[in-house]
Amino acid sequence: MTKDNNKYTIDVLINKASSYINDKKELDKIEKAYNYAYEKHSGQMRKSGEEYVVHPLCVAIILTSIYADVATIIAALLHDVLEDCDVERDEIEEEFGEEVSNLVYGVTKLGRINFSTENDYLIEYYKKIIVGMSEDVRVIIIKLADRLHNMRTLWALSEDKQKKKAKETIEILAPIAHHLGIHKIKSELEDLSLRYLKPDVFYDIAEKLNNTKVERDNTVEDMKLSVSTLLNEHGINHSIKGRSKSIYSIYTKLNKGRKFSDIYDLLALRIIVDTEQECYLALGLIHSKFRPIPKRFKDYIAMPKLNMYQSLHTTIFGIDGYLFEVQIRTKSMDEIAENGIAAHWAYKEKKDADATKKNLTDQKLQFFKAIIELNEDKMSSEDFVNSVKDEVLNNNIYVFTPKGDIIELPKGATPIDFAYKVHTKVGDAMIGAIVNNSIVPLDYVLQNNDIVKINTSKNSNGPSKEWLNIAYSTQTKNKIKSFFSKSEKEIYIERGKEGLEKDLRRRKIPFGDFFTDDNIKLIIKELKLEDIEDLYLHIGNGKYSPTSIVSMIFKKEEEVKVKKVVIKEPDTDIIVAGIDKVKVSLASCCRPIPGDEILGYITKGNGISVHRTNCHNLEFLDDRMISVKWSNNTNTKYITSIIVHTETKTEKLVEMLQKMSQFDIHIDKFVTVGKSEETVYEIDLYLRNKDYLDKIFLELNKLSYVLKVERLFR
Repeated sequence: MTKDNNKYTIDVLINKASSYINDKKELDKIEKAYNYAYEKHSGQMRKSGEEYVVHPLCVAIILTSIYADVATIIAALLHDVLEDCDVERDEIEEEFGEEVSNLVYGVTKLGRINFSTENDYLIEYYKKIIVGMSEDVRVIIIKLADRLHNMRTLWALSEDKQKKKAKETIEILAPIAHHLGIHKIKSELEDLSLRYLKPDVFYDIAEKLNNTKVERDNTVEDMKLSVSTLLNEHGINHSIKGRSKSIYSIYTKLNKGRKFSDIYDLLALRIIVDTEQECYLALGLIHSKFRPIPKRFKDYIAMPKLNMYQSLHTTIFGIDGYLFEVQIRTKSMDEIAENGIAAHWAYKEKKDADATKKNLTDQKLQFFKAIIELNEDKMSSEDFVNSVKDEVLNNNIYVFTPKGDIIELPKGATPIDFAYKVHTKVGDAMIGAIVNNSIVPLDYVLQNNDIVKINTSKNSNGPSKEWLNIAYSTQTKNKIKSFFSKSEKEIYIERGKEGLEKDLRRRKIPFGDFFTDDNIKLIIKELKLEDIEDLYLHIGNGKYSPTSIVSMIFKKEEEVKVKKVVIKEPDTDIIVAGIDKVKVSLASCCRPIPGDEILGYITKGNGISVHRTNCHNLEFLDDRMISVKWSNNTNTKYITSIIVHTETKTEKLVEMLQKMSQFDIHIDKFVTVGKSEETVYEIDLYLRNKDYLDKIFLELNKLSYVLKVERLFR
């Protein structure tokens, strides 16, 4: 045959490319590449009976449907010449430039992989390899178009080979097309794979769709008219098209147990508007006329998918009660949805093309972070393996569980990060790690392809705080912090319960008299708590003292012990119940400040010592307690002490002092008291009341490196 007597001709390719490539010189380069490929493949035939050059030509035509750039189209035309013809890479570079040469070489390397889909591990393994090998994302896109054309002519192979290729496609290549957001290619790859893997299922669905086609088409046209009229009435410029579900997408729904008649999004509309704002306006108008199905609305505009897909999705009751899936998006969103990364390529602004492609590679390939070191027995040549090892896209590594599952971790991760990535419970119960059959310390830095086994124990006490200095990822550190927050809460609850019971024993109050339903309900209501466990928590962390809680119930008995007198406002900031003039001092062990709940202790010959109600020293004092309170007009600044625990070994004191200085306080003294597992600072400061202290606590806790801030008891 001549090179133009088939429906797939260079004229067809040039015509399609010229729809978005306006430079005649660029189109001439495409034609030059075709003539070169035609010459090199001369005499070669495909199993379908066609001249071999038809294959690269069709691959190039497929790429024009997603607006591939000139270099990609040329590389598609030449993608088999290195492997199948007597051509060297230098010749390609000399004829068509370094960019095209790199693309052709990249596709050639991918073509040497003998894929295996025996288990999930291998499937994930090869997905990573494909992306890891591709410094330029266009290599993958050419590979996808190459596979699509091969799938279209799969009938020429034996049944065994058909099923093998179809399985590779559905499990390895179609998911990659999905991640790149190239819906056109992804959808056809899925349908063609199903056709050869499960032909009975494929043709059964196709027949059912065909039998209902006329009815569906009429309903869709009526619905399009109704929605279009509604939008026109409100001045929203738009276009609407009916959208058919792919056979494979219907198959996946049927495979989950649904009936064909129950797949309510067979009828679908896609509405294209001019602006993002109009997307939401159109949605509101449609919902005002057609009742939406609850929980079927998804906003991918505000929250795009990882492949940058954006659209509003809703399912509504349409005309005659038919259910419609409606997608609403702008023109640019529609281009991205259909063509994925190709929709972003900078064709017109050539100077920005390289930067654009690099930026998009970073964005689009984040789901495949790095390359797996390849084993020789999986590849066809040692040179190929060595070349691939050097092509690392970014700073992530891939390690394996003993069962072969791949775990993605940041470079620098340790076995602790691995354990928590597997599951939080695994991390909490970890007691050691084995990497590549050897015991390693927990601060061992994992490498690509390491096989990691985590040893756990049911008797483990949980993570050590030292792990915060060993773990690499923020996510891991947050999980460790969460464990300690939870365990500390349990400690506070137990401490609060013991404190309350101890106070009852001290006062010789039977537990049964205090722990009645009415008493507990009264306390919980008065303090606005959730339950008795919440009460114990607040006692244990020092917010309430056991004495004050017991006094809420037995306050009448307490009032009998204290002589009732009229309290006169004294000059001091402390008011003592029943006493006009008395020497009052603030306890140095707990350093109370206005806003703290306080109690007075009658000392021998030194007046009254005022403590915070949760001061641990009150437990060792006798019953010479007296009620005290703060005056309403305190103006003095009082000293108190705080302890700040940080996870960093870097000195952060200056930054923390700056944070605190924005409030009306005076810092009296500061000192670093510990630098082992964490850096600990003790700070003395003067302030007016507890409100200022609460604000300081809030500001310090906002700092990422601060583990805990607490008041100091001496």
